[in-house]
Amino acid sequence: MNPSKTRPGADRPLDKHAIAALIARDIPQGAFVNLGIGQPTLVADHLPDDSGIVLHTENGMLHMGPAAPDDAIDPDLTNAGKIPVTERPGAAYFHHADSFAMMRGGHLDICVLGAFQVSAAGDLANWHTGAPDAIPAVGGAMDLAIGAKKVFVMMTLFTKTGAPKLVPRCTYPLTGLGCVHRVYSDLAVLDITPDGVMVRETFGTGVDELADRLDLPLIPGPPNTADR
Repeated sequence: MNPSKTRPGADRPLDKHAIAALIARDIPQGAFVNLGIGQPTLVADHLPDDSGIVLHTENGMLHMGPAAPDDAIDPDLTNAGKIPVTERPGAAYFHHADSFAMMRGGHLDICVLGAFQVSAAGDLANWHTGAPDAIPAVGGAMDLAIGAKKVFVMMTLFTKTGAPKLVPRCTYPLTGLGCVHRVYSDLAVLDITPDGVMVRETFGTGVDELADRLDLPLIPGPPNTADR
């Protein structure tokens, strides 16, 4: 069974593969999508073969496929994170300047990015924690965050020390203002709306408990939103 066809249970937090499957479930057929470096690249492994979704890479490829198995690695065929990938029928390759023109020109329907922080207003911080020993690595994140029609964030909702990553206001250097539409996490799927943060689904927790941990007001979503 394709992992994207399996809806994860709501009785426990999700691992990164289950989060990726959720995102794959919600990407419309035929969409043009960029998957950011890190965990977002896992989404490619959960897209149905007949989805018609076209994956774009920052380093210059359209119709990227899932990660390459060990016995089918082509060292010249990688995504922007240097992970060996496969190609779909009709794959095309081009200069990275052309790739950035696609990103900046509004041609991507969705980009999926990781994050250090997302604010309740949809501001994104994903390139630098501000720590003295951190190495800034913005890459194409700013172009993707502003250029894509929708931005989905894939992240854990709390740091390893328990600090919230969904916050009233970002304290890390910003990647983009008001650009995040939805957050997919281990504990919940949340929409960033003009009225506040709306909870679409929760996993291993409840809305009230989550609001207490985040110290943010949360809006319960309408029933059956996962079945749209």
